[in-house]
Amino acid sequence: MDLAVDLSGVTVMKAGKRLISDIDWKVAPGERWVLFGPNGAGKTTLLQVVSTYQFPARGAAAVLGERMGRTDVRRLRPRIGYVGPAPAALVRRHLPCRDIVVTGRHAAFVDTRWHNYTEEDWEYAERQMDLMGVSQMADREFATLSNGEMKRVLIARALMSRPDLLLLDEPGTGLDLGARERLIASLSGMAEREENITVILVTHHVEEIPPGFDRMLILAEGKAAAAGPISQVLTGESLTAIYGMPLAVRSDNGRYRAVGSQAALY
Repeated sequence: MDLAVDLSGVTVMKAGKRLISDIDWKVAPGERWVLFGPNGAGKTTLLQVVSTYQFPARGAAAVLGERMGRTDVRRLRPRIGYVGPAPAALVRRHLPCRDIVVTGRHAAFVDTRWHNYTEEDWEYAERQMDLMGVSQMADREFATLSNGEMKRVLIARALMSRPDLLLLDEPGTGLDLGARERLIASLSGMAEREENITVILVTHHVEEIPPGFDRMLILAEGKAAAAGPISQVLTGESLTAIYGMPLAVRSDNGRYRAVGSQAALY
């Protein structure tokens, strides 16, 4: 079976600056990965490579068995669900949430009248909204939702195309505690129920890692610092090395927390 993601020596350059360097990364189908690291580590750049919207300057990148540079990415992209700031900005905010979700069937950002949708499509949209805990918002205009509700609707939308690979670029950004916890619960439920979808979640907060996500790639200064099972790579030692301050990692029932040692800071 083809790997969902297979990167070898991937380097991305912009304006003469290396954003990521010599990244090797293999993701098997159905795995749940967390792409972790501090701000500026290169997480979003690497996710753009995986989404096929950024070609590496050096190295080889294959996504869902298709080698970038040797395949038509327009044919590949419908198999990839991508939730992040760029696609979110294209959503027609006056539309009801049900329409926002169902238009993900064709990766469209237009009214439903521009495509034909079957009864099965509408039923599938309802199921995805239920999965993400937003079915009660189906008739509300997207613009009336909170930030957290919008993000869960957009994830439901990304699932409409039945993607093989789902990319989530820092979905917890800007959420308050309640909204964050509802999002984490929805992502954990999705990880449990949608076994055939490979998921990559970008975050720089260990508290945002949902139960059910069990692998992690840590980036630091554009390079891979560690990769493997979360229980092995997310340690106080690894975070201390990355952030340059004494840190400890605590875990409980599949959730993680990073804390600083105040005594060691002074």
